Amino acid sequence: MPSRRFLLALAASLALHLALLGLGLPSGKVSPRNTAISARLLPPATVRPPEPLLKNTLAEPASAREVPAPPKSVDAKSRRPAPRSPEEAAQQKLSEVLFYPPEAVARGLEGEVRLLLTLDGDGAIRDVQVAASSGHRILDDAAIKAVHLIGSLPEADVRELILPVVFRLR
Repeated sequence: MPSRRFLLALAASLALHLALLGLGLPSGKVSPRNTAISARLLPPATVRPPEPLLKNTLAEPASAREVPAPPKSVDAKSRRPAPRSPEEAAQQKLSEVLFYPPEAVARGLEGEVRLLLTLDGDGAIRDVQVAASSGHRILDDAAIKAVHLIGSLPEADVRELILPVVFRLR
């Protein structure tokens, strides 16, 4: 037979619970069944123009440089495709050697690493440092390894570059 204290505690608990259920919750608290959920759509955020992929950190500002006048007219036959920019060349080379680490794929890791590249006069990559981490060491290391595999950027006429490396799962 249950003890008298136990029965008294059980009766007090039942009475308290019935009072709360029957009379509602004390003032100041909201019952979950009476909670209304509302949502509103916000206007789309304005998109900033993308930053250049490679930056010449040692060059003069654009306002200090003179811009040559465009040629008057050129025959379609004499047109040659414009030379690739150092940014395009670096991204092309990077895409050939960059791989997504299988462990990062399995864990669903994504991010953007910004690397600071130091180049010598011939465009050979001498040093690579993480300027801004992706937040995941495995992605940062994969980006550094890929840049070392590039070896050089002879198209780049600068000594330091900021190179973003983006890891996105599809």
